[in-house]
Amino acid sequence: MLEIYNPYAIAAISALGGFLFGTDISSVSAFLDVDSYLIYFNHPNDTTQGGITAAMPAGAFVGALVAGPVSNRLGRKKSIVLSTVCWTIGCILSCAAQNIPMLVVGRLIKGICVGWTSGQVPVYLAEQSPRAIRGRLVGTQQIAITIGILVMFYVSYGCSFIEGVTSFRLAWGLQLVPGALLGLLLPLCPESCRWLASRGRMQEAEQVIAKIHNLPLDSAEVQLQMDEIREALRIEKESAEIGYSDLFKKKLLSRTIAGMACQLWRHYYVVYVFQMAGLTGNTNLISSSIQYVINFAMTIPALIWVDKWGRRPTLLNVRWSVSGPPSKAVIACSYLFVASFAITWGPVSWIYVSEIFPRPVRAQGSGLATATNWIMNFALSFFVPPAFKNIQWKTYLVFGVFCVASFVQVFFTFHETKGRSLEDISTLFETSITPFSKKATIYPSPNGSSHHDDLKEHITTSE
Repeated sequence: MLEIYNPYAIAAISALGGFLFGTDISSVSAFLDVDSYLIYFNHPNDTTQGGITAAMPAGAFVGALVAGPVSNRLGRKKSIVLSTVCWTIGCILSCAAQNIPMLVVGRLIKGICVGWTSGQVPVYLAEQSPRAIRGRLVGTQQIAITIGILVMFYVSYGCSFIEGVTSFRLAWGLQLVPGALLGLLLPLCPESCRWLASRGRMQEAEQVIAKIHNLPLDSAEVQLQMDEIREALRIEKESAEIGYSDLFKKKLLSRTIAGMACQLWRHYYVVYVFQMAGLTGNTNLISSSIQYVINFAMTIPALIWVDKWGRRPTLLNVRWSVSGPPSKAVIACSYLFVASFAITWGPVSWIYVSEIFPRPVRAQGSGLATATNWIMNFALSFFVPPAFKNIQWKTYLVFGVFCVASFVQVFFTFHETKGRSLEDISTLFETSITPFSKKATIYPSPNGSSHHDDLKEHITTSE
């Protein structure tokens, strides 16, 4: 049987979970003004359309929370494969929808898969990836999202010219393809080495590490990682089993806040700007599609250099705020805003969340942070359009406040994680070292030696 151990191939296959996320974001928007869609669903009003749109993030919120415990029990890989069942059922219901309730249920079930994969794919990749390129590999989640948005937007736009209900049914039916690919290809990849070790399958874990790094079993790098994993497991066994409630206890609270905030601050909203600027019809659609192209293009340099730039400097990067009266200049500024998001918070928010939690609660921590993303997404779907109607451009002042708050929080509370093992990162958060101190910026040497013991000297007692 074919087995895949190349880390880039594993990342590409796993990132199909992000592609599903992206396709569902843009699967409805191209049909909002299409006669066949409007007539078949009896011209849904703004509230009803808001419910159709919000069904996906609502389902994703549930999926993100459910996925953590399942991932711990079944394994990262099996958990992700299981989620594709929800995707298949949701796609079939959406494609065959006879009325709005059926469409909403289909999108809700698809959302469960999207929330599930958006939380667990980064965890799976973080636990598998060599530390030197971990940011790049986990960041493939974001570039897959941008590709999914872009591809589905143009597929939907092309299908919108087809007469009758075939237009939207064909577009939504094509979403079955990436889900099937994920379900068929991921079983060819290895299970997470850290999950295997947590189940006492040390020999399998060691073999996975050696094959992914393309090194012999007795190499220094493989043995270093195994020593770190064994030490982390020894410490974990001295603690009681932990779950979601423990994320809010003192020992883990700073990481929980960082993870949730990372997903909270990553949101932006530019869709309504094009309507405010007076663009309608195809002009509006084309203007909207340009932001998707920019989002994709600007994510590429972030993936190439994120493991050199580091997480903190990237997240601290100045973000554009958009304000002023609607005009073509505002649209240009919105494109600059999207570009700055794509190269900073877009990929790094997924990377950082997957790195900061200790192994026993990594799946739950990532799930909770991702659930924060989706509840914010749900809120934006319902509350931002009315805000634009009532206070128009001043709505962006709220987003401006978010930018300032995120900068302050990242500077004072986010530790740098680049180049460290996941075990080192976990230890770093338990120390008294501040994120901006010199000791926090001492990274492991290029030969892979660990600072795990040095960090432990600074651990503060907390329960």
